Amino acid sequence: MHQPVTVEDAAPIVDAVRKKSRNKALLGVAGAIALLGAGAWTFMDNGHVSTDNAYVGADSAQVTPLVSAAVAEVPVVNTQVVRKGQILLRLDDSDARLAVAKAEAEYFKARRQFSQTAANSGSLAAQINARDADIGQARAQLASAEANFAKARVDLQRRSELASSGAVSGEELTTARNAFSTAEANLALAKAGIAQASATKGAARESWAANEALIADSTIDTSPEVAAAKAKLDQARLDLQRTVIRAPIDGVVTNRQVQVGQRISAGSPVMTIVPIGSVYVEANFKEGQLKRVMPGQNVELISDLYGDDVVYHGTVEGFSGGTGSAFALIPAQNATGNWTKVVQRLPVRIALDPKELAKHPLRVGLSMEAEIDVSGDE
Repeated sequence: MHQPVTVEDAAPIVDAVRKKSRNKALLGVAGAIALLGAGAWTFMDNGHVSTDNAYVGADSAQVTPLVSAAVAEVPVVNTQVVRKGQILLRLDDSDARLAVAKAEAEYFKARRQFSQTAANSGSLAAQINARDADIGQARAQLASAEANFAKARVDLQRRSELASSGAVSGEELTTARNAFSTAEANLALAKAGIAQASATKGAARESWAANEALIADSTIDTSPEVAAAKAKLDQARLDLQRTVIRAPIDGVVTNRQVQVGQRISAGSPVMTIVPIGSVYVEANFKEGQLKRVMPGQNVELISDLYGDDVVYHGTVEGFSGGTGSAFALIPAQNATGNWTKVVQRLPVRIALDPKELAKHPLRVGLSMEAEIDVSGDE
């Protein structure tokens, strides 16, 4: 049998019910306020998109030697500010200087050979004229030999006819026969002399033509041999100049990885020059934030280095050709049916005001917060 409930017993239950109702009412009011605040914030921030996934970048210059040699001097250190043309590195130039000396000797030798070849043309032309004189002399000797041969033949014929009658002695006939044989031999020798003189002239002409081919349509500076030697000399001098490595741009030395005495190969990186005066910001916005973002829009940026006291003003320059994950070393492959969609971020390049950078310098890799004003596209 239940006992009756008194007023004293019911009082705690009533207080608990009232308290619970009051808490529910307060929670409802708080939720309404939060919703109103979120709606108001969305309405007020409708003209801006922002992200804290942004970092300072720069088109840095990697310094690499173009020749192989030992390091003789490194006059710069990390964090040092350098100007374009300032010496960053000196290499041992002993081998390069020897190469220049050798190339100079080859160049001067080639010029001298061309001059000698040009002079030989005159000498060979004179030899051709001399061979003409030899041919003339041989022809004169041939004419004399022909006359002597004709006389000897007539003398022999006459004496042979008189020998039968005893008018000519046998000794005289023998002498006539010997004279004829000698004249005949001299005639053959004279003919051979003309052939030899003609052949000598032909050889001289061919030598002259070959020599002329070496210098035809050329000067001492345009001769192929001289030009090739000059190119080797220019290359040797260029390699000598490259033993002194200079800064390609203005910036700050970083990532120096070379020491005196170290032998470095052509193309190996030795340090990096970061142009802090022309850095930019790469902001990674979510794909859903970029609907109204366009090049030329104004951007306000805050760096973690200086905090809210320094506000940078920039301009949207353009968008990357793909998301960060698309160019990852191992891109995500979502060909299977078991995957979770992940919101992608697209890098947006933002140019900064050079005057503001000069006043408050930034370094590559520093974190930034970027807010783009897209209200002009509404």
